[in-house]
Amino acid sequence: MDKKALFAQAAEVLQENDRGTYTVPTKGLYPFQWNWDSCLTPLGQAQISAPRAWTEIETLFAHQWEDGMMPHIVFHVHDEGYFPGANVWRTQGCGGAGRGKIDTSGITQPAVAGFAVKRLFDRAKDKSLALKHAKSLLPKINRWHEWFYRDRDPAGEGLVAIIHPWEAGRDNSIDWDEPFSKVPTDGIDPYVRRDLKHADASMRPTKEQYDRYLWLVQHFRDLKWDNSKLHDASPFRVVDPGFNAILIRSCFDLADLADAIGEKEIADKNRAWAKKGIAALERLWSDKHGQYLCLDRVTGKLIDSADCGGLLPVFAGVPKPRVRAIAQRIEKISQQVKYIVPTHDPSDPRFDAKRYWRGPIWLIINYMIADGLRTAGETAVADKIVKSSLALIDSGGFAEYYDPRDGTACGGARFTWTAAMVLEFLRYV
Repeated sequence: MDKKALFAQAAEVLQENDRGTYTVPTKGLYPFQWNWDSCLTPLGQAQISAPRAWTEIETLFAHQWEDGMMPHIVFHVHDEGYFPGANVWRTQGCGGAGRGKIDTSGITQPAVAGFAVKRLFDRAKDKSLALKHAKSLLPKINRWHEWFYRDRDPAGEGLVAIIHPWEAGRDNSIDWDEPFSKVPTDGIDPYVRRDLKHADASMRPTKEQYDRYLWLVQHFRDLKWDNSKLHDASPFRVVDPGFNAILIRSCFDLADLADAIGEKEIADKNRAWAKKGIAALERLWSDKHGQYLCLDRVTGKLIDSADCGGLLPVFAGVPKPRVRAIAQRIEKISQQVKYIVPTHDPSDPRFDAKRYWRGPIWLIINYMIADGLRTAGETAVADKIVKSSLALIDSGGFAEYYDPRDGTACGGARFTWTAAMVLEFLRYV
């Protein structure tokens, strides 16, 4: 491996997708700013330009809703090449939206910002610049966390629910099949998908899934995007261990950051949320699968689906016996595929090696799993994940995701956060 050449190639992808104050995930397929993309991408950007990395997150949080919610898309420009666009979401003036003239979507994404900002702060060479941005972002991220535990955990259970599959970032995960089947499709407006102009239909969610995605968007739109109502009004309410793990890790990291800059109240609140979340995750553990499972909050039952979301709690700092079990599970999975970590158990008949989140490898998931394993002392498996991740670049370039059986590039090409994760993985080789 030529580390210098690979670094330069990754930096080139970041530059190609840079729009000045924000990056797009890739040109064509995703022409706007996405939430968790713009929190993970700065980890790579900071190795090139620290000011540019901070600007990425600041630009995102400039569009926080009045109620604290952070939308999953910010529509900085008009682009007919993406669906559903701002004209479908119609959030302006509704439910805590309407900050400024730039439209946003009406749902959120994994709360990885607390983790990312803490990591940028800890690594910063320019401490005054880092302190300035940390002080600016700390209360905003805290407000987002408050929103989660107020509006997505109304019973105070310690875990939050997603109300739309897009919120988890794992849009068509097998985890959602059962609860998503309860979402109706009647009455949706006619639509034309734009994603299929940029990606192979066999690698994307199905039309039936899109119909349900759109039904939920229209349902929430009819409720004026009032977040005090959306949780209970949604027929899809899933407690995802992966989504919660990311939030819990961000709460822990935000608490540590708050301590470092003298914000004790924020530190205490976030640490309390995180500790309660770690304890609550135990309700999602499956001895049968050796990992965590999703909970359908509508039925109160665990979902029998061994997806990568159930591996992500290692990122949150769960007890070491659970981390050890998940490390062993990844070792077992690695015997079934050439590259790791697939987003679903390859032995499951529903596994689909090339279809978006139903089997392919995503480097951002690999990054978070490896980070959690390394922190807990499971360095051997973490190193395997790093090695496999970098090998995928050789086989498929900076793709959106990859077939775990042969490394085939899938989805969009020259993908921003893939490049950012490569820059991160290069730290360990």
